[in-house]
Amino acid sequence: MTLDKILSISGKPGLYKLLTQTRSGFVGESLLDGKRVSVGLRNNVSVLSEIAVYTLEEEIPLREVFQKISEKENGGKTSVHHKEGKLELEEYFFEILPNYDEDRVYPSDIKKIVQWYNILHDSGMTHFSESDDEDTAQEEE
Repeated sequence: MTLDKILSISGKPGLYKLLTQTRSGFVGESLLDGKRVSVGLRNNVSVLSEIAVYTLEEEIPLREVFQKISEKENGGKTSVHHKEGKLELEEYFFEILPNYDEDRVYPSDIKKIVQWYNILHDSGMTHFSESDDEDTAQEEE
C-alpha cells in the first residue's frame, strides 16, 4: 500500500484507504476501525502522496517526512504523542526536519503528521516509498 491510496477526509477522524471510485465520489475504509464510508465530491479530501511540508529551501513530500520519522524511531511509533504540548511537538519535529519553516508549518500540522504516522504504523505501513514499483523492486533485492 502506498500513500497515493491513503486519504484524509475533512471532518472525519483518522485516515482512509481508497477502495473504489463511484460516480458521485468514492468509497473509503477507515484505517482506525475498518468501517467503510461513502464520500461525495463536495467533501474536502487530501491524498497523502500530494501533501508536502515547507522547509526553508523547498517543499519535502510527506512520504520523506514519514521516512525520517521511521528512521529516527527505528521503525517504531513516535516517541511523542500527538496530544503533547506545542513545545514538545515542535522540538520533536525539529529533530526530524531541522530546516522546516516554522512560520508556515503550524503546531496543528505537526500534530496531524505525528498522528498520521502512528495510524499508518498501526496499520502495518512502515515503508514509505513513492510507488508500488519501488516496493516490488526492494522486495526482490
